[in-house]
Amino acid sequence: MDAGFCDYEELLHTYEECKATKEMIEAAFESAYEGIVLTDPQGTIRMLNETYARFLKVKVEDAIGRHVTEVIENTRMHIVAKTGEAELAQVQKIREGNMVVHRIPILKEGRVVAVVGKVLFQDVGELHALSARVLQLQEELDYYKGELIKHLGVRYGLEDIIGDSPKLKAVKAMARRVAPSDSTVFISGESGTGKELFAHSIHRLSRRSAGPFIKVNCAAIPETLIESVLFGYAEGAFTGAIKGGQKGKFAMAHRGTIFLDEIGELPLTMQAKLLRVLQEREVEPVGAVHPTEVDVRVIAASNRDLERMVRENRFREDLYYRLHVVTLTIPPLRERRSDIPVLTEHFLEELAHEVGIRVEGVEPDAMDVLLGFHWPGNVRELKNVLEGSLHMTEGDRIRREHLPFHLVGESRGEGPSTLKEAVEEAEKNVILRALQTHRGDREQAIRMLGISRSGFYQKVKKYGIQS
Repeated sequence: MDAGFCDYEELLHTYEECKATKEMIEAAFESAYEGIVLTDPQGTIRMLNETYARFLKVKVEDAIGRHVTEVIENTRMHIVAKTGEAELAQVQKIREGNMVVHRIPILKEGRVVAVVGKVLFQDVGELHALSARVLQLQEELDYYKGELIKHLGVRYGLEDIIGDSPKLKAVKAMARRVAPSDSTVFISGESGTGKELFAHSIHRLSRRSAGPFIKVNCAAIPETLIESVLFGYAEGAFTGAIKGGQKGKFAMAHRGTIFLDEIGELPLTMQAKLLRVLQEREVEPVGAVHPTEVDVRVIAASNRDLERMVRENRFREDLYYRLHVVTLTIPPLRERRSDIPVLTEHFLEELAHEVGIRVEGVEPDAMDVLLGFHWPGNVRELKNVLEGSLHMTEGDRIRREHLPFHLVGESRGEGPSTLKEAVEEAEKNVILRALQTHRGDREQAIRMLGISRSGFYQKVKKYGIQS
């Protein structure tokens, strides 16, 4: 076979490929939903699809070869050919309507060789309708995201932690920094400072936010049940075990976050097992033969002085350091008194919905009392005080006389009117100060007060003390 025939075959193959490519481009050009026009550098129309032709009320064959300004009113295609600069999402009036169009130059070796015009919306109204639809979809997304968050157990974000004091802002900033990682976080602070809110916020800001958030109050679980609650149990592990066994809290938190509140209440035996979970990333259900792997981020919290408990051999030192990878210390309310006015305003609005009593605010003399009180129960106590005061209010503002006596009495330096009130007030304050001294450690407070455990808990219940 001679060389000339081979060249002919190659040229024919190339021609067929080019023809097929041209036909494919033309088919795509014609089937496009949007109106499309193509001009040369001089502004002469070289291609116009049927969609655009119908809209312009011209025939494609009549438009080809004419200058673009003769076919499309208010066009700038020829100008873009000269400037070489694209004009995107521009409004252009065509046939009494406002269109949204692109004008895009096609460059080759820095030179304009063609310009493509594309109608995105045949009327700005379409754009507004699309924008409204996008907004609706975003609202639906936000709603379902909120429902998912509720289902996963997360209720709070940093925006729910009210206050702008320097100390609180510093803790919030630290929470934002640590949230994206998987590092274990320990949250310390007195009772009522908002440790749980920070735990929720860290999970919500983390890469695990779509996973479960499981809260465990270690102080509320009987010692005999805590292992099965945390790690679960296998079928037949003990009398009364349900068929198929039961998942523990760690397994339920797989690919999410587990929040171990009041971790200082864990007995030493459970502390050792928890340490193994943190190290090995696996749990062994009660009665199971093999351990189960878990992918869990741990956030722990306590109002106890764990460092002192380590010294007293009541908390494992190795677990202490394992938990304290990152520590957030929440300041008590008395150390951020500048937040009391904004917290008061927030709680009054919240309580208006919860208890159905709305007031306009707090009188200055009452605010002076709130600002001067030492708040052993912190933010939680402030909300409780305001709720009680709402029930005493007859007008539209909370006044000094509507506040509990122990607040006003402390502010004035006065005492109660009867001996019984004096004894009760003194007893309550002594218990509160004992708990405050020992950072909520009830065992230490009981030893300090020199009373029985049952007597202590009776008085805590009587005076509504939360620690």
